[in-house]
Amino acid sequence: MSDDGHQHTGHERVPSRQRRRFPGISTRAYEHPADRSALVALRKLSGFDTVFKALSGLLPERSLRLLFLSDSVRVSERQFSHLHDMLLDACYILDLQKVPPMYVTQDPQPTAMCIGLDEPIIVVSTGLVELLDEEEMRAVVGHEVGHALSGHSVYRTILLFLTSLALKVAWIPLGNLAVMAIITALREWFRKSELSADRAGLLVGQDVRASMRGLMKIAGGNHLHEMNVDAFLEQAEEYDSGGDLRDSVLKILNVLPRSHPFTTVRAAELKKWAESRDYQRIMDGHYPRRSEDGDASVGDSFRESAASYASDVKTSKDPLMKLVSDLAGGAGDLGGRVRRGFDGFRSPPPAKGDATPGGGEE
Repeated sequence: MSDDGHQHTGHERVPSRQRRRFPGISTRAYEHPADRSALVALRKLSGFDTVFKALSGLLPERSLRLLFLSDSVRVSERQFSHLHDMLLDACYILDLQKVPPMYVTQDPQPTAMCIGLDEPIIVVSTGLVELLDEEEMRAVVGHEVGHALSGHSVYRTILLFLTSLALKVAWIPLGNLAVMAIITALREWFRKSELSADRAGLLVGQDVRASMRGLMKIAGGNHLHEMNVDAFLEQAEEYDSGGDLRDSVLKILNVLPRSHPFTTVRAAELKKWAESRDYQRIMDGHYPRRSEDGDASVGDSFRESAASYASDVKTSKDPLMKLVSDLAGGAGDLGGRVRRGFDGFRSPPPAKGDATPGGGEE
């Protein structure tokens, strides 16, 4: 139930804890700048919707819907009613008029996704349902509703289709390279979209500690008594600032095949946003409305995205990002710093006192 005490039509049962509602909220309010700039640009393209509707005949969306309908449990007032209440509540808070169908599928892995071209559907695994408590699960449901509201399900479905296609054409060198290039670009966008959806989940749950706990459990399992949110966030700090240039390169290689950012990184990003003025303004009722989306400037969005990236580079403690920042600032001896940063990729240096090939000592 929202803070105004009213309920949306068809939302007869909502959890008793009062939460703020955001009538007419635009997805621009919570979307990550990199995610938002891509989406604004795509939505501005003439005929973009027509092209994707044409593609819908090629993608196995109908098959996916029939698969979940026939081999999963559809959430309703009679099945997983507590998830049904959370779904209605999330759609009410974010003012999503058409409630997407939601399914629970048997899978021990804690996963959730929002897919579909014409209409989004939400799928959560039994592993996730069994892992999270009510408030943690509420944030996850809000996360998926955020995907639906932002239109992410379209691109997620295409990503799933292309990933499957890549396996089928792996034996064709050039064909596989072309598909993998698109998949890599979609994965980079999708990782940013996950940060946006995490923010939507926080707007729905309005409990940052519950959001943190949920991410921590996804990383470490259902042993909450053995874990600590603050210590978990310290891991993100260590991941961001630790190591040298070799570690920076390894971080990039590790994340490339992933569709989601690492959980510690997501937790740190969400905490940073929760403490920001932007989040507080939304909670105070000051946010962009969907009625203003048509006036959104592509240029402004790209400039905001560029500024966000520049700020991330400037404030990051990652060795590679610090090097890039120093390069932009004209710092000296960058060549020497790069060589020292990658020393570990070469053979170990001689022990102190051992003669070098030139007869001296290093």
